[in-house]
Amino acid sequence: MTPSIEGLYFVEKTKSSLQAGSLLPSAFLNVFHQLSDKAARFIDSKAFTCSIPKGKFLVRHGQVCPYIFLVNRGIFRGFIIEGKAEITTWITAENDLVSSISSFFSQTPSLEYIQALEDSEMTALRFEDLEAAYQKFPEVNVAARLIFQKIYQQAEQRAYLTRITKASTRYAYFQEIQPELVNRVQLKYVASHLGMTLETLSRLRSAISKTYNEKVEK
Repeated sequence: MTPSIEGLYFVEKTKSSLQAGSLLPSAFLNVFHQLSDKAARFIDSKAFTCSIPKGKFLVRHGQVCPYIFLVNRGIFRGFIIEGKAEITTWITAENDLVSSISSFFSQTPSLEYIQALEDSEMTALRFEDLEAAYQKFPEVNVAARLIFQKIYQQAEQRAYLTRITKASTRYAYFQEIQPELVNRVQLKYVASHLGMTLETLSRLRSAISKTYNEKVEK
């Protein structure tokens, strides 16, 4: 196994039929637009479950991503490398999609790395199977359009986050849009995502904690 295929190695190694309790692609799509029973059965029949250990890479820079994943359990981050620095561009957890989006839809090499921050379990769908669903079932196209509107909105939030000049305001906005990750993700990744040093983030959190404790004591 070479590092360049590490992600696909874990996907293929742990690949299995959908398990009880796994997120069904049809259920995820139905949240956005109701599918016909035939479309739901087709989508679910093409999906499979897989897992990846904490710290391992789902996708690496330069690797074509053939799958889109629904996170059943775990956390992932996307990042790029600039010089010797890793810059975290996004973080996401359960009940959301994970993929190198531009790589998946264009079937071209990924610009980013995707790493599991916890032992993670996913439901996966191959690019060719999603394309087939688009061709066979118009309602899948409608659901997908609404999903990718949400993805674009999330990207817009991240773009806005990077443009906030005051560090405390930036952290407050992160708490607002992703509160479930604030105390779950290693601070070095949160700091990188927010474009600040670990020391700055630690000071901000200490100040917030101190202010909260003072209010409680009054």
